Amino acid sequence: MCKPGYFEVSYVINPWMAENIGKVDKSLATRQWNQLYDTISGKANIRLIEPVADLPDMLFTANAGLVTKNHEVIVSSFRHAQRQGESQHYKKFFADEKYQLKSIDTNIIFEGAGDALFDADGELWFGSGPRSDAAAVREIAGTLKVKITALELVDPRWYHLDTAFCPLGDGYALAYKKAFSADSVNTIQKKLGEKVIWVSDEDALNFACNAICLDHQVILYRASTELKAALKRYNFTVIEIDVSEFMKSGGSCKCMTLEI
Repeated sequence: MCKPGYFEVSYVINPWMAENIGKVDKSLATRQWNQLYDTISGKANIRLIEPVADLPDMLFTANAGLVTKNHEVIVSSFRHAQRQGESQHYKKFFADEKYQLKSIDTNIIFEGAGDALFDADGELWFGSGPRSDAAAVREIAGTLKVKITALELVDPRWYHLDTAFCPLGDGYALAYKKAFSADSVNTIQKKLGEKVIWVSDEDALNFACNAICLDHQVILYRASTELKAALKRYNFTVIEIDVSEFMKSGGSCKCMTLEI
């Protein structure tokens, strides 16, 4: 995680930011981040990377890179110039932590665990579209020797895979149909069957899929009564954390964390 020391909405690189430039309550944002940190730290160990001036989105550490259980990492190459300066700081962090830095073609845009998520079986789900290039699939598969299911994102509001898809424990997953191409919806349904929990428009707009799953606890911004009931049926409990200030930038709980 990364403290929100320089967090603000000062530019627009996704639709959520458009109406929120200069509207972040920084004091409230700090309190909200602290609540998320405290909630997670009670269940997992957290390492912090220092925030950097002029990189307000650096606290969205999900986009730092793709990390494997073998201590390998592909550090992100960002599409937008406003975030490209983050990569050097993430590279230093992982080098200092003794991770093996892996590389892919420098001409390919890939935004890390925002668009690449491991499920409980170790299979990688990858989303291309608004941010990451579809060509990254081939590069990642060759570099990390992992099995990948490729999906296509088609709505700029759900610009990263982790805004519309969340692997859970026991092979379950949250997903939002309208974020994906028809072929991708079919792929998800075929692979997961009854274990895919399709969320409503209401839950999708509240970034319910941008959740952190620790064991059978699902940490998210907000979930409808219907979604909570669905998750309860499969033995998951929901922990809601108010991250409204970060939603102004198009980010929620999962965006602010990277599993390493």
